[in-house]
Order: sequence, then C-alpha cells, then structure tokens
Amino acid sequence: MARPVTLVTFLLPAPLRHWAGETPGASEIRVFAVADREDGHPTLGSALDTLRRVHPALEQRLRDDYGGIRRHIALFVCGENARHLGGLDCALPPGAEIFVLPALSRRQETTG
Repeated sequence: MARPVTLVTFLLPAPLRHWAGETPGASEIRVFAVADREDGHPTLGSALDTLRRVHPALEQRLRDDYGGIRRHIALFVCGENARHLGGLDCALPPGAEIFVLPALSRRQETTG
C-alpha cells in the first residue's frame, strides 16, 4: 500500500512572493503533502517538508530554527488557524488551501 498524498495550495501575501523560488512573484505555490505512514493523513508539517525541498527560501520564512511555525506567521488551513487545529500535525483534506499571513501586531501608542 502507498502512503496517502494530497495536493496542497499555499496562498502567499505580496511580501512573501519574492521567495517563491523559480516563480518569484507567484501568489500560489502547489506542493504534495505525503502522510508519514500508510494509515496516516497528510499534514501541514509534511506539506512544509515538501515546500522545503522545492522552495527552501520560502519555507525558511515560515518555520523557525526548531521546525515550528514562526511566531509572526499565521497559517490558515481551509479558513481555520492551524495553531487551533494541531499546528504542524493538522490533517489536510484533499485540495487543501493554506493561507499564509504575516501576523499583525499592534503598536503601542504613547501619549505625552
């Protein structure tokens, strides 16, 4: 038996499109996510592993040095924040769309 595979689409914001490798400026990158075992499901982590092989510069902007999702990046799997779905272990449905968003931070305004 073969391990399950699904095609995943990463939807990129303009600031990250420069890092899309051979297709700089691309707003979408498609990769295959492969389950780690025959009875498993393709996960966000496996999609990022594939992204590392085909677009390493982009993947480095999404994951930190420990392999986790960078603190200032939000990944939405089919409209849901991946952090609430199990993070890198989030199971991906067939044809999953992953929206990549730089996290917005509020700037403290000082009055004085």
